[in-house]
Amino acid sequence: MAERENPQGINGMKVTVGTFNLNNLFSRFNFSASISTLAKKDAAVSVRYQFTDNDNYRVRTFKGRLVKAKKDKDTKAIADRIMSMDVDVLAVQEVENIDILKEFNRKHLGNLYPYRVLIEGNDPRLIDVGVLSKLPIGAVTSFQTAVHPEASGTRVFGRDLLEVEIQSQDRSKTLFTLYNTHLKSHFGDDEDNGKVKNDTRRRQQAESIQKIVADRMRTNSRYMIVGDMNDGPDDAPLSALKTIEGNDLVNALENPIETRPAKEEKTGPGPQKTAWTHRFKKSGQPPEHRLFDQIWLSPKLAEGVGQSFIDRRTKHGGNGSDHDPAWVTLDT
Repeated sequence: MAERENPQGINGMKVTVGTFNLNNLFSRFNFSASISTLAKKDAAVSVRYQFTDNDNYRVRTFKGRLVKAKKDKDTKAIADRIMSMDVDVLAVQEVENIDILKEFNRKHLGNLYPYRVLIEGNDPRLIDVGVLSKLPIGAVTSFQTAVHPEASGTRVFGRDLLEVEIQSQDRSKTLFTLYNTHLKSHFGDDEDNGKVKNDTRRRQQAESIQKIVADRMRTNSRYMIVGDMNDGPDDAPLSALKTIEGNDLVNALENPIETRPAKEEKTGPGPQKTAWTHRFKKSGQPPEHRLFDQIWLSPKLAEGVGQSFIDRRTKHGGNGSDHDPAWVTLDT
């Protein structure tokens, strides 16, 4: 693990803020049932449940397939990574609901984060964005109902744009405002016009974030935009995220420190720089390493930026998630 800088900053402390796509942190489906006749105590019992009462069970599906819980080993893997990072504020993506986030924090993180927030979004796959924090949370705003002028009858965010105020421990001031999001994926890119549609949606989402933040924040405000953007920082669909009201935002992950070297590639070149969080490999093609998970800082907040880090995976497919978590140290 790479060493962090001294936690004492200009104003007495530093705050670490990260982002991590937890890759389908779902619950198990639940049901209740009764057995009218029991076998004798010494007899083997084989039970098959037949669900006839809709009030006694809940099964969640997506496109006809059962939504299953995350595997225990994968849940432990992402928990181990979060415990190792030990950041003060963690923006998360792909979480089913607030109950699962609370359970995950309690059962797997030892209640590391006393403050949690998640608002149900728009995604039919039930993946939402949320925040875990050691610092008190102030006002929370969801922009899941926002629309883009090009499609005013449709919500632009497939998940949400979540605005969260992070406060000082004594709640005497707001340290910064965090915007957490998860933009449109590349799913279906191989279909007719699939890539064009997906790129257009991400562009509309980025432009909507730009407008919302410009309306909500002042020129000298301390804020950050984080999350799984599903494109690289220099890709055209995300261009609107780079500038808010004429002020260039700062890419906090321009040159991050890796907690360990990238795993060697056997079928193609390895990553050319440390700034990547997602690896994708098509059959017969060399792997692509891209910075999908991003942290953008307002100019005022960037005045206190320190080192940034990415917790590098040990398996090509990832450790519990196909994304690597990233974080930055800030002087508050």
